[in-house]
Amino acid sequence: MNKDFVEVYGQLINNPEYWDMFTKKEEYNTKRYDEHKRFRFSDSKYRDALNPSVSKYLIEKGYSVEYPDNKKFAVALTHDVDDIYVKNKHIFWSLLNLPKNRDFSMIYNLIIGKINKRKTPYLNFKKIIEIEKKYNAISSFYFFANNKDIFGIKYDFEDVQDETIYILDQNCEIGLHTGYYSYESIEEIKKEKTKMEKIIGKKIIGSRNHVLRFKTPDSWEVLCNAGLLYDTSFGYHDMIGFRNGMCHPFQPFNLNTNKKINILEIPLNIQDMTFLIYMKTNAKDSWNQIKNLIDTTERMEGVLTILWHNWTFCLPASLGGLFDKEWTKLYEKILKYCSEKDAWLTNCKEICNHFK
Repeated sequence: MNKDFVEVYGQLINNPEYWDMFTKKEEYNTKRYDEHKRFRFSDSKYRDALNPSVSKYLIEKGYSVEYPDNKKFAVALTHDVDDIYVKNKHIFWSLLNLPKNRDFSMIYNLIIGKINKRKTPYLNFKKIIEIEKKYNAISSFYFFANNKDIFGIKYDFEDVQDETIYILDQNCEIGLHTGYYSYESIEEIKKEKTKMEKIIGKKIIGSRNHVLRFKTPDSWEVLCNAGLLYDTSFGYHDMIGFRNGMCHPFQPFNLNTNKKINILEIPLNIQDMTFLIYMKTNAKDSWNQIKNLIDTTERMEGVLTILWHNWTFCLPASLGGLFDKEWTKLYEKILKYCSEKDAWLTNCKEICNHFK
């Protein structure tokens, strides 16, 4: 590295515009939250989320990063495992989407999965990993250790022990998907982390908060004190891009204590649900926006973090038909494009180790 982040930190502090954006000062003591207590892009005064302006400023001041094998930039591949058990609402959604998808096997697969948990279409990790292997890529999978959730009871982590062994054997990462009701509790997160570590026999170093519930800067402090080395929750749920102008992992700064927080943030930039639910775009129309972010991250020699849920790949069930086959194709299109650009296609654990 030529200059690391610490060397240019002072220059960032001395630039109030970029410092306020980097620290996300506007999110302190705000009451502008949605029903899940998330800060929305639509409420931010920074309207150009597609521009990593803070990273660009740091690069102009001499900040640079080297990656393994002389890769120019990195792509962190991640999957939130929100569902394993088939729920009645999934079957209902499949009926609603039947006129569009015209696939009765979708309903059949969900019903079979409802009857027999071991035949649920959401146990599809091998399929995901096989897709990634074609591009010499590895990824992170974030599992729940707490089945209490606002959207209904989730799965028991013990039920996927065999699958987690397979995931780890493929050099992929198991991370913690903090529970909906526990994301603000140090003790609850510690319990979830310890439970997962006992089951898989490996240390859990990273996490992502469920539905991207995040309070700046409190969530970083909570996760740090719970023993996590990195977080990858910091991204808008309703917009793709760079929440604080950074397309590089960074160590957060707490304006309340005037101290750095001892955790690495690997910002989330792109997720499937953002396009489908909030931006109201299909897989085909989303590609140009994704391509733009990839190209931007390449120019900044940064890290682009992508979230594709496991149920996006379980065709034809695919969360009751909400996601069609084009979404799986889009994920592979992302891998192919990044591979052709010689990106480092890796998981958050490797990113964390590299930047730490």
